[in-house]
Amino acid sequence: MSNIEKYLESYLKNYKPYKGEMKWNYEDGCTLIGVEKMYMATGDKKYYDFIYNYMNKRINDNGKISEFSLTEYNIDNINSGKVLFNLYKETKNEKYRKAIDEVYYQLKIQPRTLAGGFWHKSRYPYQVWLDGLYMSLPFYAQYETEFNNMEKYSDVFKQFKNVRDLMYSEEYGLYYHGYDETKMMNWANKETGLSPNFWLRSIGWLAMALIDTIEVMNEQIFEYHRELQKIFKELIKGILKYQNQSGLWYQVMGKEDEKGNYLESSGTLMFSYAILKGVRLGYLPEEYLENGKKAFEGTIEKYLVDENGEIKLKGICIMAGLNGIVSFNGDRDGSYEYYLSEPVGEDDPKGTGPLMMAYSEILMINNKKL
Repeated sequence: MSNIEKYLESYLKNYKPYKGEMKWNYEDGCTLIGVEKMYMATGDKKYYDFIYNYMNKRINDNGKISEFSLTEYNIDNINSGKVLFNLYKETKNEKYRKAIDEVYYQLKIQPRTLAGGFWHKSRYPYQVWLDGLYMSLPFYAQYETEFNNMEKYSDVFKQFKNVRDLMYSEEYGLYYHGYDETKMMNWANKETGLSPNFWLRSIGWLAMALIDTIEVMNEQIFEYHRELQKIFKELIKGILKYQNQSGLWYQVMGKEDEKGNYLESSGTLMFSYAILKGVRLGYLPEEYLENGKKAFEGTIEKYLVDENGEIKLKGICIMAGLNGIVSFNGDRDGSYEYYLSEPVGEDDPKGTGPLMMAYSEILMINNKKL
């Protein structure tokens, strides 16, 4: 058994829900999605059982999700719902279909910017963060594909296109973390509404959002599918310019040589997953395969550490965000210094989930023998 498999076995065996026993949250969703990818790659029932046991405990016979609050208008809460599609297919239990509909209902009532983008949360009015596209749009696209005759594909596409138009830097080939339509927040540029820096993991969220949405959208709707591919390819081409020789990327992109910047594991693993999956599905050229593998292997070499027989995944930025109506966790002003001030830790779902996602892609690629 490899160190990766030993780590995953121990991590899942000892997993504790991120925000208490019954609270619905996106962090557990990162773990669940990683586990689902491992189940798809290996067929090992222990991964299916992990998801089933988690969801069966939190969803009652009427499909009501425990501690899931629609009125938080928290776009992060969509994320965990992604694993319900396959769980419903596997079990044929209608309570999971009802739970899918409950998650989808939040998208129907989620407040939006004037341009049509989902607010990040009620306490972040008129703000769009790259993080939110990953949390919501792959779920939205899959629901439209499976249950709604692709009726809202145009809305899914528009949200990606708005972000490309508003938040992409032609100069750097990168995306800014956040956008404030009111241009009133202390981190927002008064002319553009943009936050001032390129945060690695936020761009990682976007990369995963694009490839996961492309995967679940029906290619027969050629215009949207093709345009999303173009946005995805452009993003990947942009980030490759910043990949360190170790295979990893820095916490703040575009400032690799500035004092205090560090190679970060979670965002690197997100890029690894997006690149590997893009190659496997045929949307990226095969020569990018080496970049994806190098990112994964470099992270394992640097940050998967055996400490007295206990394996840990290190180098994970635990949390980063931007100020909303109510400031919390200090002054989240989007500055370079801010992104470096957030704690760096270990074994967080925002790192371990993408580790499983990227590893599952390597397993599938090895089986496919690209």
